[in-house]
Amino acid sequence: MSISPEERKRCLVETALNLTRAEYEVIRQADDSLAVCFQGNPLCNVTNPGGITYRQENLTTPELEAAKDDVYEIVRTTAEYMRNMEQAPPLKADSLEDRYKVLADFNGTVLAGRDSPHGVQFVTWDWDFDRSGVSHGHYWGDQYANAKHDFVTRSGLIDEHCLFSKEQLVEIYRCCSDTIDHGYDLSAKEEKIIDGIRDQIEYAVPDLREQINAHREQAEQELQSPTM
Repeated sequence: MSISPEERKRCLVETALNLTRAEYEVIRQADDSLAVCFQGNPLCNVTNPGGITYRQENLTTPELEAAKDDVYEIVRTTAEYMRNMEQAPPLKADSLEDRYKVLADFNGTVLAGRDSPHGVQFVTWDWDFDRSGVSHGHYWGDQYANAKHDFVTRSGLIDEHCLFSKEQLVEIYRCCSDTIDHGYDLSAKEEKIIDGIRDQIEYAVPDLREQINAHREQAEQELQSPTM
């Protein structure tokens, strides 16, 4: 689906904000496209919402390859919610001054977003009984993924007990890796299932390596701390 030049520009501006928050170096070009670098290395270009272009010869290390994949997820996710923001109707509720738009509405719960100088901000609310107002706001700032997660569990679309938190996923990943690395007597089918779980978690937790390293450093500090 084609978009207007104004929509393209708004989406690329939002994309630049999100990439900068993730500590990538972003250079705006004259045509509003983005040149993205990581630790001084050219990584990729964002010429249109939702996609990137890159040169494979620039991705000379696993870190650069992983950074490219991370940038793509940021670009793709930004395009998703910006497209929805363009099409979403305004949220009409009593005593609501900010200009929110309805991104999702189910079972008495609404997911809304609004433009701000700091990028799109997200919130979930409960509708009042007569749907004239909203209450019990959970404000997520620019955390779109967390806002979506809150909406699907708060509205009952998915039972919250069926979803794992990021911390739980990191621990599951570590346990899966320990099982593979310690040479337990596993069948080929069992190894394939465990590898599949690890692949799925790697996709679901983009900063998985940082989380694992932080856990390892914390464990080492606790071991070195004197006990009473």
